[in-house]
Amino acid sequence: MSALETLKTFDLNTIPDLDVAVEGALEMLSGSILPYTNVPFNKVLIVGSGNAEHTGRIVFKDQAAIFANESNLENALDQNPDLDGVVLISASGGKHSVGIAKHLKEVGLPCVLFTTNPDAPAASFVDEGNVRLFPKNREPYTYNTSTYFSMVMAKTMEDPETILKHLKSYKRGAPDLSAFSSFTFILPAGIALIAPMLRTKFDELFGTRLNARFFTPEEIKHAKTVVPNENELFISMTPEGYHWGADGTKWAIDLSASGYLEALAISYHLIGQIQRAHPQYFKDNIVSYCEEISTVFGENVNPIVE
Repeated sequence: MSALETLKTFDLNTIPDLDVAVEGALEMLSGSILPYTNVPFNKVLIVGSGNAEHTGRIVFKDQAAIFANESNLENALDQNPDLDGVVLISASGGKHSVGIAKHLKEVGLPCVLFTTNPDAPAASFVDEGNVRLFPKNREPYTYNTSTYFSMVMAKTMEDPETILKHLKSYKRGAPDLSAFSSFTFILPAGIALIAPMLRTKFDELFGTRLNARFFTPEEIKHAKTVVPNENELFISMTPEGYHWGADGTKWAIDLSASGYLEALAISYHLIGQIQRAHPQYFKDNIVSYCEEISTVFGENVNPIVE
């Protein structure tokens, strides 16, 4: 069964690991037509929660944009009275995005919504024609591989089939991931914008059970290795980072290109390998978490996002 077929059929007893979702996302994107990412604004505010905001930082990295989330939105609006438009990024188009879209409409700021939900509640506060609908797969809640991959790909125009082939070879020389509880990723400076997305994904899957850090080759030089840990694995995705780690505690992973989608896909796929090698913290707790967070948000949050 292909990864894409697995995503179409899994249930709460057969939740796939993150690496399967990555492969399924790339399979889906191989045949997808994507919306364009250009927006008709000169000074634009990009708003999103969690990895939606960080996706926006990749998609709009070449534009003079302001970035915000639900916690600092008001401050961003107050400090930038000359904004002429907003891009609101939300895979679900629900939760915080609804209140944000409503507030933007009230203050008279044009808003373009990037979402993967054809029934996004936030869309009711966005002008007709300003909703960009990106493709997605059926996935476990919080995985958000296909959702944000599709937005990144719409910007970078990378080839998902090429990336999928590269996933088959990056694991050469892989150590026993179950032997480590701490992981330090050394990322090429050119794609360092993915670091917060990887940090978020680690938080979602492992909480405080496993630890991960993400640095560029220059950042790790600044007192990041003062305290050694025999259970720490150094994962370098650039030759500039191969210095760090002793024999048996380092792993070199080659990127075939310098694209954001490839780096994000391989990093997520690797996190899926770590997930597979350790107790299933996420799978054991996602149902009860969704019950709790549904109460917090006042809307139904399902463990499986259809």
